[in-house]
Amino acid sequence: MNSHDDMSKADKNHDRASHQAADRAATTKESSAHGFKVPRGPILVPTQTKQSWYFIIGGSLFAVGAAAAVWSFGGANLTNWLCFIGAWFFTAGGLTQLALSGDATVPVPHGRGKAYRAEWLAAATQSFGTILFNVSTSAALSATTIDAEKHYMWNPDAGGSVAFLISAVLVYIAFYRSEHTIWAPRRIQWWGAHINMVGCIAFAASAVGAFVLDDGTSKDANLANIGTLVGAICFVVASVLALPSQPWNRVAALRSHKAAVRAYEAAIRAKKGGAATSH
Repeated sequence: MNSHDDMSKADKNHDRASHQAADRAATTKESSAHGFKVPRGPILVPTQTKQSWYFIIGGSLFAVGAAAAVWSFGGANLTNWLCFIGAWFFTAGGLTQLALSGDATVPVPHGRGKAYRAEWLAAATQSFGTILFNVSTSAALSATTIDAEKHYMWNPDAGGSVAFLISAVLVYIAFYRSEHTIWAPRRIQWWGAHINMVGCIAFAASAVGAFVLDDGTSKDANLANIGTLVGAICFVVASVLALPSQPWNRVAALRSHKAAVRAYEAAIRAKKGGAATSH
């Protein structure tokens, strides 16, 4: 590989590291409050911290709503309202994830010269699923007929669950392309991908249980509620693991930044050496 190729890759790595550092500097002007840090960045600036907190809050609301149904406290209205609000936090998290996922395509040496990136596809698919959950949870508050429950509550719920499952598979593909292995238990992203998959499977099971029968009842209410509860907890845990403030993520970010800087400096030296030789 010639020095120009090295420089191009190093430029991209350095720029990515620089943008991440600038993003942290601009959006993590944090103050300690009761033992944790509160981000103060502009609300419309997408950051990993905001993405994680959107999913943590949304997942927590879904979990409490499902728990209310499982243990019969608060009534169905409480569950529906908590899931309705939680779905909006999910949508905010999905859109933030999509904004942070980067370009939709990457250059390839075959076909038409471009291919979709698995990371972007995963974010886009999950974001679409969150919007379907918005439709479903809204219908749960307003549906007054069995047909409305089937078409506007269960159908979007099932569609969102399928979208989440597809997204979870794409996360595995993205991880493999990045790490060149599917077995990396020492990487927190590996654990996050597995926990996310379990959550998506639980949500899919919930959709199966929530299927609306002709008499207006659910096929298996217990499966629907427990599936939602388990899935929501998994999404909360995966999002907590992904918080940039976690020690393991701070160390990984620092190592990535240092490696990018070293590669950039090496490419500059190689370029200067090549220029001197040509003269």
